[in-house]
Amino acid sequence: MSRSQPVAFIGLGNMGRPMSGRLLAAGLDLIGFDPAEPARTALLSAGGRTAESAAAAVAESAVVILMLPSSAVVEAVLGDPAVTAALRPGMTIVDMSSSDPLSTRRLAETMTEHGVTLLDAPVSGGVSGAQAGTLAIMCGGPPAALSAIADLLTPLGTATRVGDSGAGHALKAINNLLAGVHLLAAAEAFSAAEHFGLDPELWLPVLNSASGRSAATEQKLPRFIVPKTYDSGFAMSLMLKDMRIATGLAAAVGGSAALGEQAVELWSRAAAQLGPDADQTDIARWVLGSSAE
Repeated sequence: MSRSQPVAFIGLGNMGRPMSGRLLAAGLDLIGFDPAEPARTALLSAGGRTAESAAAAVAESAVVILMLPSSAVVEAVLGDPAVTAALRPGMTIVDMSSSDPLSTRRLAETMTEHGVTLLDAPVSGGVSGAQAGTLAIMCGGPPAALSAIADLLTPLGTATRVGDSGAGHALKAINNLLAGVHLLAAAEAFSAAEHFGLDPELWLPVLNSASGRSAATEQKLPRFIVPKTYDSGFAMSLMLKDMRIATGLAAAVGGSAALGEQAVELWSRAAAQLGPDADQTDIARWVLGSSAE
């Protein structure tokens, strides 16, 4: 697509803010909306434009990017009569949220009735990946529709089509189920090492050259858990939501997720005790606290 065509970006939170910033830096005409006034102000300060509503942003744009907390919010935005009235045939909506793939399929069919293409394009890489433009973008939908907006996604990371509508969101949920299992296991490993008296400056590099390594041990342990800052920027509630999507998807299609369901149970207990503001890496703080009881 031409970079002179307006792009709407709806959802300017922890991930949406740096992503929209990279699109602005790439020279796109960006119109942002978020219900939080500070988020809109930040976009204005970065050189973007803001709209008074999601519908107003959609009305001005050829492509609409969504970066929202859940399928429920995505459905609420796209189901708003004002947004529906602003849709025009030929538009493309790119849902980069971590949404439910079955919901995505239904929404894609609904958008088709309006002549609009819905692509799912969730991301992995966290806030740091959004800032650096190194996100892994998992895309589902028609190949031609993805090709048409490929240049738009380039400043954000590497986009790969993984299947038809819903495939991107399915893979993202599966990825985060794995990430949640890995992070919980890494937290338990850290707890055992702490109680034995191992120095993480000595044992962690060795582990990360051995077969037990994972993204959790290579990134989250040294950056957020060993220093006990617990501030990765991704909420525990969102991780748990994605893990539940994956186990629910497995159940719906006849797959197996016995270990995943056990992990969801433990993450649920942690989230209930730590509260809605907990970071995903707070799972290690919860594990350490539980082992001290």
